Amino acid sequence: MKIKKKLIILISVLIAYGLLQGLIALGIVDNYFRRILVSIGINIIIALSLNLIVGITGQLSMGHAAFMSIGAYASAVSSVALHTPLVVSLLIGCIVSGIIAAIVGYPILRLKGGYFSMCTLGFGEIVKVAFQNIDSLGGARGYTGIPASVNLTFVFFSVVIVFLIVTNLVNSSFGRTLRSVKDNEIATEAMGNKAQNYKMLGFITGSIIVAFAGGLYAHYITYIEPAMFNYSKSTEFLTFIVLGGIGSNTGSIIGSTILTLIPEVLRNISSELNELRMFIYGVIIIIMMIFRPQGLLGTNELTIAGIKRFIIKVKSRFAGKNKIQKEV
Repeated sequence: MKIKKKLIILISVLIAYGLLQGLIALGIVDNYFRRILVSIGINIIIALSLNLIVGITGQLSMGHAAFMSIGAYASAVSSVALHTPLVVSLLIGCIVSGIIAAIVGYPILRLKGGYFSMCTLGFGEIVKVAFQNIDSLGGARGYTGIPASVNLTFVFFSVVIVFLIVTNLVNSSFGRTLRSVKDNEIATEAMGNKAQNYKMLGFITGSIIVAFAGGLYAHYITYIEPAMFNYSKSTEFLTFIVLGGIGSNTGSIIGSTILTLIPEVLRNISSELNELRMFIYGVIIIIMMIFRPQGLLGTNELTIAGIKRFIIKVKSRFAGKNKIQKEV
């Protein structure tokens, strides 16, 4: 059964990629839509990484953009200064981010609730200011000359690989232990699992994945500056998983896709509306907290079987209404 499932996933991915290439060949997907699709792909990777920390491990990180910037700058410097291939540059960015996450996470992961959030927020500001004052990295002007070595195909398969890695990780014994840490640390400790170690591993893993997204971002737009990775960016990342459902990987995909498309829609309507992007994000979050605080999917995952059950439920509901109307 597992082999059959993996085969179905592989065929689905290849079909999706074939359809995408067909749309590009027909001119339906032009350069503008390619840029949007790349942005969606990178944001999906970011949302999956943050969901691993917040939704699975239960640590509210407000400095996620800082680790993205570390990955972006480290991979960019590797490509420009050392002339390393793209894969090696991305790997270096992930390693640097993972090491810094371990150093920072060791003291602050002992804190709980709002104290941990405030520490990650402060760390994010420290990283931004540090990059602004390093002249060799361009300072506040930004770092230029990064090779444009990332394209839609690379991002597409990166999203697939990251999604499979995160999904398998969450569904493994390690992932179940992470969930138990989120639900009840005392019970986790009683079962012989050191909660601190698992929180550290979850934090490092999420930081490595978002650093990978930062490397993709840097090598796609070929220019980065510290202001791109400020506090509002971390807040924007958080809205991705809040909208989709904290703890749901497929919900993170849906949330990041919707909130990536909204600015593009607003930009086409009016440039003034696009400037109100963060205001609109705030309104969306308020509405979600009032009417559906668990997000679009909650902690559930979107599956084919689930979609079938939903369709059957809707059909039965409409059939019941029609029956009542006929009887009346």
